[in-house]
Amino acid sequence: MIKISKPQHALVQNQLLASLPQADYQRWAPHLESVELRAGQALYGAGSEVAYVYFPSTAVISLISMTRDGASVELAVVGAEGMAGVAVWMGSSTMFGQAVVQSAGHAYRLRAPTLRGELQPSGAVLALLLQYTQALMAHVAQTALCNRYHTIDQQLSKRLLLALDRSSAVELSMTQEGVANLLGVRREGVTAAALKLQHAGVIRYQRGHIVVLDRDRLERCACECYASAKREHQRLLPSWPMRNPPSGVPLPYPRPVPPARPWHAGFALAT
Repeated sequence: MIKISKPQHALVQNQLLASLPQADYQRWAPHLESVELRAGQALYGAGSEVAYVYFPSTAVISLISMTRDGASVELAVVGAEGMAGVAVWMGSSTMFGQAVVQSAGHAYRLRAPTLRGELQPSGAVLALLLQYTQALMAHVAQTALCNRYHTIDQQLSKRLLLALDRSSAVELSMTQEGVANLLGVRREGVTAAALKLQHAGVIRYQRGHIVVLDRDRLERCACECYASAKREHQRLLPSWPMRNPPSGVPLPYPRPVPPARPWHAGFALAT
């Protein structure tokens, strides 16, 4: 898996929460819970009841689909730009795939019934969620295209960029097996791709830690899927207003979520 180095503080806002109209935000604030998410923690399982939706600030969540025999692939990545649990506002009480924490960190969570209740009195909330869902669908579509047509080298470069976009650090920790599970490829392919990037001077990789030395070259190594999905998100959600955290919800990490069993037997955590 990929784990991002923890930033100096957790006062990082979520774009969707920051984009809410002031009146809606004031109504939401008393219901937002500040939680610490642990790497490898399964927030939702396929077909499981959704109790909360999550708005990450420093945590990163992967949306994953799995086969019956346990093979997996990552469909999309959710960080401070979005939310996990879009099925809730679309009328479903269960999830099709899994949501697994890739990088430990902070998030806000909101009870699913509370979110559903906010859709009727506020057209602005509905419009915002529709825009984000369209951006998320574009992300999933680009991932499907990427997995089918692009090389492991390109996919790894894209995945590192997605992690960097959701981090304030340039150093990532990763296990080759975890990344292979996310990309749906063999571990040997990830090893070879990482070595190519290192020999080219794009990254420095040692003992499970990656430092990005040249982001511009890393973007050139990635396929067009990265830039396409990013442009679509910026088109739909271009602004990120500044907003203070909800009053009465101190940061960082005041309410840890109970640990969950790892989502996959082959999902090793970097330390």
